[in-house]
Parts: sequence; structure tokens; C-alpha cells
Amino acid sequence: MSDSSPIGSDVTIAAEIKPLPRVTLKPRRALPFFGRHPWVFAGAISRIEGSPETGDEVILQSDKGEFIARGLFNPNSNIRVRLYVWDESQAFDDAFWENRLEQAVALRESIGLLDQYETSGCRLVFSEADQLSGLTIDRYGPWFLVQFSSLALSLKQDLVIRFLKKRFQTKGIWLRTEKGIREAEGLEITDQLLDGEAPPEHFFLEENKIRYGMNMVTGQKTGFYLDQRDNRLAVARYVKNHRLLEMHCYTGAFALNAVIHGEAQSVVAYDSSQSAIDQATANAELNGVGNRIQFETGKAYAVLEKLKTEGELFDSVILDPPKMARHRSGIKQALKGYFSLNRLAVDVLKPGGILVTCSCSGLISEQEFMQMLASVSQHTGRHFQILEQRGQPADHPVSPSCPENHYLKCVICRVL
Repeated sequence: MSDSSPIGSDVTIAAEIKPLPRVTLKPRRALPFFGRHPWVFAGAISRIEGSPETGDEVILQSDKGEFIARGLFNPNSNIRVRLYVWDESQAFDDAFWENRLEQAVALRESIGLLDQYETSGCRLVFSEADQLSGLTIDRYGPWFLVQFSSLALSLKQDLVIRFLKKRFQTKGIWLRTEKGIREAEGLEITDQLLDGEAPPEHFFLEENKIRYGMNMVTGQKTGFYLDQRDNRLAVARYVKNHRLLEMHCYTGAFALNAVIHGEAQSVVAYDSSQSAIDQATANAELNGVGNRIQFETGKAYAVLEKLKTEGELFDSVILDPPKMARHRSGIKQALKGYFSLNRLAVDVLKPGGILVTCSCSGLISEQEFMQMLASVSQHTGRHFQILEQRGQPADHPVSPSCPENHYLKCVICRVL
């Protein structure tokens, strides 16, 4: 009689503790994941044991049954599993996710990006590089913009909100969605207020001692391109007394840095969005340089063709186009687009002028981008000198295990 209760308890506990589902890879597919790449695509998987549902924790193993890592499962995505730990004993409890979030915040705090809190901005969490694949958070003063690119991780939304409110004096937390992600992940979410007050229609951000009006709700991405912060200052060093042309100017940040910090003589800047041009014009006036920057609407290829026909020449040209390759199948076409754009830019650049050319397509490697520039040099007969090869700032760190998150390329060239 005295033995019956413990035995019954053990049976109950055993029934409650279920082994984690296991995802087994095909032969010769395990190496990237032993190397800590976090994306397990459907095509690499041989079989799945245990019937995991969306957001369930799973174990990834090789075809020989070797433990590799643990992650979250999504049957709706081509990325079937996103990996987060390579330790078999680590629990995926709230403390685990909060610790990952705190590690990300600590980096930004240590490099001063949380200073001037009310007017500054930074990327607070950067997905794979912060070991939080599928989550991006941008901060603008006391407002936080959250983006999920993983359905499984989006199920942790309440935990993310609690963390932000506990760690910061938040005024509002807003959800932003990225083009194509809802379809790719099966995410049934839309842009919306998650907590507190909605972001203001006009927020004034200060960066590099320049003020910008921007809109977190309707602006591109999360309202501002924080990733070019350091590159704007770097480019300014090369444009003193220059007549500068900028394409894809958005809210005018490169142009403003060129005039204010680089002492460029004048800038003509184009963007296809009228609302962006209106904001850029207002930003130039806000900083007292409206008489030195001319903002116009126009599509890059058409504008460059027109300027070439008219015989216009500039001392420097800046190209910062939107992402051209969203899928691997689009890489070849994207490289053709970059080639055409840069070739046209060289045609309106004076001998010895400065070309600043950027790519935010993570699927395009640095090597492919440099090969594209070599082709432009060959076809135009102009000699290129690479002065600087730049990338992302410290709040957009790069994981060497996931080269896809090394997306930003900014090349400063002298073209003879």
C-alpha cells in the first residue's frame, strides 16, 4: 500500500514528459548546421519524428543520429526550423529568451547608442546576429518598432513586449511587417499597435548632429535607414566643394551629411517617392541647408539616362537602391540591374570623380558585387580605385555563421 502512491506518481510524470520531436537531415547536409547556421530548409530534411506543430521546439540531428542543435519548427515556411542553441541541455524557457534580448540590448548600451534617449535611434535586436533569428527591433526614442520574420518566434510576442516594458520607459510598441514575409512564413499579422501610444506622425531623430523628421508607421522599413549611419559620415570626407548627384535619396540623409559635414558645394537628389522627397526637402530646411540641396522625384534609370543625354557631369555620384534580390532565383537579374545602374552613373561622373555605390541585397555577396564593378570598369573603359569597402554599423552586427545577414555593402570608388 505504501508503494502505490510513488509508483502512480512516476507513471504520471513519465506520461507528461514527452521526448522532443526530432528532425533528421539528409546525408551530407549537416555541415552548415554543425557550423551554427540557423536556417534549416525543407529540402535538407529527410524525415520528421514526433509530429511537431508550429512553434514547437525540435531537435535537429544528422542522418547518423548525431545531435546538432535545437530550434523552433514551422511547417508553413521553407525554413522549416530556425536554430537557437547548440547545447542539448539548454531549456527554451522565458529566462532563456529574456537573456538573449538582454545580451542584444547590452551591446547597444555599451557603445553609446542608448544615449540621448529621447532623440536617438538604433537597431536594438538584429535577428540572426543577436541569436534571435526572426526578430528585429528598432528603437526611436521611447518608441519601439518590432518586426517578426519567423512565425514560430512571433508566438513569443507577449514575452518581447514584457521585456521591453521592463527594460525601458516605453511610450509605445508598434508592429511593422516586411514585404513578402507574411506569405513566406504563414504569418497572419498586420501593422498595428502592440502596447502604449501609437508613434507620432512626425518624430525628430538626431543622427551625426543632424535632425530628421521621419514617420515610423508609414515610412519605408521602420521609417529610417539606420544602417547607413557611419557610411554617411565616411562619404562626407570625399566630397568637399563637389557638385553631387544622389539617387534613391529617401529622406535625404546622405545629401545632408555631404553638405553639412563634407562641405559639398551643392547636391541634386532624386527619389521615386513624392512623400520621401517632401520629407527630404523639409529636413534640409530644418537644418538650414535648403538652398544647397535640390530634391526631385524621378526613377533612377530614367533620370540617369536623361542626364547623360544632356551631357551633365558631376564630381560625385551616390547610389543607394532598394533591395534587388529577395530570392536566390533573382540574383542573376539583380546583378544585371546593379551593372546597368552603375554604368549609367559612371557616364555622368567626371574623370577622377567619386562613385559611392551600395547594395542592401544580402543574397548578393561582396565578391559578386565587386565583380559587377569590375565589369562596369571594363565596359566603360574607366579605371576604378576602391578607396573604402564598408558595411553595417555595430548595431547591425554580422554572424560569420550566417553570411546572409552581412547584407549591406557600401563601396567608395575613385573613377579615372
